[in-house]
Amino acid sequence: MSEAYSQYGTVLVTGANGMLGQDLCPMLEDCGYEVIETDIDNLDITNEIQVRNVISDVKPDFVIHCAAYTNVDKAEEEYDKAELINAKGVEYIAKACNSNKCRFIYISTDYVFDGTKNSPYEPDDKINPINNYGLTKLHGEEAVQKYCNDYLILRTSWLYGHHGKNFVETMISLSEKQELKVVNDQIGCPTWTIDLSDAIINLIEQDAPSGIYHACGGGNTSWYGFAKEIFSLMKINTNLQPCTTEDFPRPAKRPKYSIMDNNGLLRDWKLALKEYIELRVD
Repeated sequence: MSEAYSQYGTVLVTGANGMLGQDLCPMLEDCGYEVIETDIDNLDITNEIQVRNVISDVKPDFVIHCAAYTNVDKAEEEYDKAELINAKGVEYIAKACNSNKCRFIYISTDYVFDGTKNSPYEPDDKINPINNYGLTKLHGEEAVQKYCNDYLILRTSWLYGHHGKNFVETMISLSEKQELKVVNDQIGCPTWTIDLSDAIINLIEQDAPSGIYHACGGGNTSWYGFAKEIFSLMKINTNLQPCTTEDFPRPAKRPKYSIMDNNGLLRDWKLALKEYIELRVD
C-alpha cells in the first residue's frame, strides 16, 4: 500500500453535517485520519473558485463527497438547482481533486437505474434514470469519470441513520395510526449509514482500484417488508398493510426494482437494522 493511502492521511468531507457525514467523520477519526469537515457554511460546492481554493489549501489525500441535492420529488420542479449541486458541483470538486492529486470518493445512488431488470444490478449495467434526481446524480458520476483520474463512485440505496430524517424513524412515528399502508412493489437494499461508512473506509484502506462500486445493504426487501421488520424489532403492534405504487402517486417516478449486487461489501440489511434499533435513543 502506497504512503498516500496510509490510514494517517487527511480526508476532506463535504456534507459533514448530513446524515452520512455525521457518522462517517468520527469513524474516520477513530481510524487515525485527519478529518476536515465542510458543509454549506464553509464550502459552497457550486462556487468553483472556492472549491479550487479550499482543496488546494488543504491538499487532502482524499475527498469524500457526501453533499448533495437529495429531495427526489422536489427535483422534478427544481431540475436546474439539482443539476447545479449534483453535477456542476461535482465537476468542480473532480477537477480540483485531479489538480491536487487526491482521491475522489463520490456517493451516488441506485436511482441511476430504471428498475426494469429482474436480477441484481452490477456496476457496469446499463444506466437509465427515470427521474430528475437520478439524472443529476448520473451526470455527477459522468463528471467524476471525465475530470478525475483517481476516484471511487459508490452507489448506495435506501439510506437511514441516527442523525437525519429517514424511513425507519418515519415508520416508528406513524406506528400509532389506525392503519398504515406501505408500498410493497418497490424492492431495494436498505443501507445503514454506519455500514456505508465502514465500506468507504475499507475501500480507502484497501487502495481499491478506481471504478464504480455498489455499497448497499446485503439482501433485499420491499418498503413494506422493511417496515414490517422495523415493527418486529421494535415489538410494535400496528395495522400495517401493503399497497402499490399507484396507491401513493408521487411527483418523481421510482424504480420498481432497485436491487444492487454489493459483492459482499456490506452485511445483510436485517443485521444492520437490528443493531440500529438496539442503539436507537428515543
